[in-house]
Amino acid sequence: MTTMTEASVREFKMPDVGEGLTEAEILKWYVQPGDTVTDGQVVCEVETAKAAVELPIPYDGVVRDLHFPEGTTVDVGMAIIAVDVGGGAPAPAAEQPVAEQPAAAEPAQEPKAAGSGRQPVLVGYGVATSSTRRRPRKGPEVPVQQASTAIQTELNGHAPAAPAAPAPVAPAPAVPATPAGGERPLAKPPVRKLAKDLGVDLTTVVPTGPDGIITREDVHAAVAAAVPAAAEPQVAAPAVTQAPASYDTTRETRIPVKGVRKATAAAMVGSAFTAPHVTEFVTVDVTRTMKLVEELKADKEFAGLRVNPLLLIAKALLVAIRRNPDVNASWDEAAQEIVVKHYVNLGIAAATPRGLIVPNIKDAHAQTLPQLAQSLGELVATARDGKTSPAAMQGGTVTITNVGVFGVDTGTPILNPGESAILAVGAIKPQPWVHKGKVKPRQVTTLALSFDHRLVDGELGSKVLADVAAILEQPKRLITWA
Repeated sequence: MTTMTEASVREFKMPDVGEGLTEAEILKWYVQPGDTVTDGQVVCEVETAKAAVELPIPYDGVVRDLHFPEGTTVDVGMAIIAVDVGGGAPAPAAEQPVAEQPAAAEPAQEPKAAGSGRQPVLVGYGVATSSTRRRPRKGPEVPVQQASTAIQTELNGHAPAAPAAPAPVAPAPAVPATPAGGERPLAKPPVRKLAKDLGVDLTTVVPTGPDGIITREDVHAAVAAAVPAAAEPQVAAPAVTQAPASYDTTRETRIPVKGVRKATAAAMVGSAFTAPHVTEFVTVDVTRTMKLVEELKADKEFAGLRVNPLLLIAKALLVAIRRNPDVNASWDEAAQEIVVKHYVNLGIAAATPRGLIVPNIKDAHAQTLPQLAQSLGELVATARDGKTSPAAMQGGTVTITNVGVFGVDTGTPILNPGESAILAVGAIKPQPWVHKGKVKPRQVTTLALSFDHRLVDGELGSKVLADVAAILEQPKRLITWA
């Protein structure tokens, strides 16, 4: 029989972050067993594939147990902290095993839902309406729709060992993998993209990953099952389990790839091999822009704001987009349409200890120069503190990456996924330059614009880059072209 003390314990679960994310790493606990917590108090910091965010507790009480130590990756929906809302003393963790929490008690332990004034989810995501309970692993493999010739090519070219998965399996009856109640299949973003590219419906795939998560191998196996037997290559030899490779810890350090770095790596690979990149370069005299920067620093309208070359470069790109609006677009693969955006969410690539992130300034096209300076300052400060929210990194349309701060002349940047263009800004430094018929030292930089050639042809990309360069060479064009 449940005692009064047990009934007063509330289990706070890892929030459902949505968008296909299924796990988060606990970076830091701010409380310990025995500490008193209040509704809305931040109890821990976690890192997802999007960003590091802080989690508030949704009720008052005394911490009884922390179920996971720092550095542990926890699945969404798992209880991470137990709080005695009745004010009882902390008890050992063994008295409250997570697995023994009765299902009937779950509703009383859930954080308050939307509409009650509480948002118990990671910053930037709405409250999920679906259950966070994991689906159990389903039955044996099921066939999917007949794969097209393109799918067979993808299989033969990128997954030669895939046929070994569906080969000689016991002829048990197929079990549909569609979750009850229309629940969305569990899979990470790279796996969802792979399934989309191969034309595989995830609801027909049998998951083999932990807690019912669909893996890349599951998707390839589903494709292989749909390929006619005549097209299948010879059966692969049984896989040989190899022992983990040893290495000299005094000469090598191995760093697990997870969180933001893992998501960034997957996104960059997907972008590089999905969007046909074209990069163009231009070297420009920015002496007048540098003089304007110094003048703006002394302007009372910019008092308390950070004024630097990036501010005017960002404004120059916004003006160039206004003059060439078709560059501000995205590619809708499913609908086979080009989506032209009538707003600019300007991304600024920022290097952080956890990896590269690209937060963006919403509706940057509508901001005045002082407003843009304030937005840039806040964006950079938040990124440096590691407090950038997932919402701040969603919905970008074009991006600027300032490699010049590292003393680099230029580069060939990779597009942020879903965007049409990215501008790289090189180091600004004195160089000999022909000015008014004479060779003089001038402040010079090199700009590089990468764009998606499905959306932007050479003429359009060249016009945008030329406009940015012309404005930085003669910043008065910010007035005449605006």
